[in-house]
Amino acid sequence: MLFMKKNLDLPTAETALKGRSIAIPTADTHFVFGRPLNAPPPEGIETAIFGLGCFWGAERIFWKTPGVWLTRVGYAGGITPNPTYEEVCSGRTGHTEIVEVQFDPKEVSFAALVKLFLESHDPTQGMRQGNDIGTQYRSAIYFRSPEQEATARQMITEYEKALAASGHREKVTSEVKPLDTLYLAEDYHQQYLAKNPNGYCGIGGTGVSCPLPQTA
Repeated sequence: MLFMKKNLDLPTAETALKGRSIAIPTADTHFVFGRPLNAPPPEGIETAIFGLGCFWGAERIFWKTPGVWLTRVGYAGGITPNPTYEEVCSGRTGHTEIVEVQFDPKEVSFAALVKLFLESHDPTQGMRQGNDIGTQYRSAIYFRSPEQEATARQMITEYEKALAASGHREKVTSEVKPLDTLYLAEDYHQQYLAKNPNGYCGIGGTGVSCPLPQTA
């Protein structure tokens, strides 16, 4: 039905929703770890930002990973300041749903997290993830340093080779950009599947393994 069709084009600064100057309220405490959700990471803890479809299932994958200190879900890669979930879902903010992963690099490397990212969804689908269609479901890595960018791009190249070797002709469409601004999602989205164990997950993958860099 035409009225159900999603717009898969990102908005411009002129067409994006205006947003607001005040942040949307979110949770104070991580539902799984019991740690403050809005405190700065402790010394030695690094941060990675991934978008891999609906952030409910994506966040659970990362909070279950050894070496991860904290996870938070939100919106990044867009234009509208302090968007709501409904605004992001409209496709008129330019954001995608993301998971911020705070991790101890002594226990888990950024490369290992990128490997998990690539293997936990299908990064070749453009503005969708499975049956979830829209710009807010696009695959993305928002890097925090030149080292993260280099690792992400190298691993995407190697993953495309692994896809081709497995008979997949598609190219990875993941957005790889520096993190601009991240807006935290509303309280009920944080650790959603811990609060709602039978809730919608939406995570799938290609079944193809991504090789880790030899230096990882």
